[in-house]
Amino acid sequence: MQFPSPVSLQWIAEFIGAKLLGNVNGNATGINEIHKVEKGDLVFVDHPKYYDKCINSAASFIIINKEAAVPEGKALLIVDNPFEAYCKIANHFRPFEPSTKVQSDSATIGEGSFIYPTAFIGNHVIIGKNCIIYPNVSIMDHCIIGDNVIIQSGTVIGSDAFYYNTKKDREMWYKKMPSCGRVIIEDEVEIGAGCTIDRGVSHDTIIGKGTKMDNMIHIGHDTITGKNCLIAAQVGIAGVVTLEDGVTLWGQVGVNKTLTIGANAVIFAQSGVGKDTAGGKVYFGSPIEDAKEKMKELVWIKRIPELWEKVMGKSSAT
Repeated sequence: MQFPSPVSLQWIAEFIGAKLLGNVNGNATGINEIHKVEKGDLVFVDHPKYYDKCINSAASFIIINKEAAVPEGKALLIVDNPFEAYCKIANHFRPFEPSTKVQSDSATIGEGSFIYPTAFIGNHVIIGKNCIIYPNVSIMDHCIIGDNVIIQSGTVIGSDAFYYNTKKDREMWYKKMPSCGRVIIEDEVEIGAGCTIDRGVSHDTIIGKGTKMDNMIHIGHDTITGKNCLIAAQVGIAGVVTLEDGVTLWGQVGVNKTLTIGANAVIFAQSGVGKDTAGGKVYFGSPIEDAKEKMKELVWIKRIPELWEKVMGKSSAT
């Protein structure tokens, strides 16, 4: 999430009660979680396993619970509980804002767009031109919809990320991270009925121009689809996934978190994607393999009883 304007580290340190080391006169331009950090961002880390990764990431400012060497130009904000400090900042700049109307007064609807009466349009939503938003669609706060977009009934755009800070040494193992990111739907996208697209934790979930989605699809937080992707029914995509341009996912494909599927790859139905996948190929299986090789494997599996009979027959003869 980008701040409305750069924020003084001195103010942030006072706000969260932090000791400030390094570039004490810096200004943060946004707040982000580790998978999406950019220069100027503020990020948090509270586990020794990730100290080095976080300090040496693209983030300029790190909320941390231990003093450490500070790279040039960066700053550490030292607090006892970095996660709580992060949440305090996120909630300050993106507070909960209740809606009392089906269509918020702060929403912007483009010329030629038609919103069915039972669709919910949240605060600060932007909808482009010539869109059709069908009944019982929910578009939550701060989401952006491009031009010529169709969203079928029952779909939810911008639900909270399934993202929790996990520690087994406290009573509540799973503490929710506030979702202060957005969903951005680009031009010419069609989204089927009953789909759910989670907002980014602190960045954006993006559905690329021309992408077409069937019914009952879930897209996780901070996932980015390229242009002209085709996603069939009941596909589930975890968080921080990148689909490059022209990817096709057929029905019930499952995609694990933080990976990339290359441009123009095709994944056959009911396959499981568990690692980065090169583009321009066809895949099948769980875990996925080259579809032709997987089909050969299935042929050999079917022949196992026949081969077994031959082996046992020879053994009996001898």
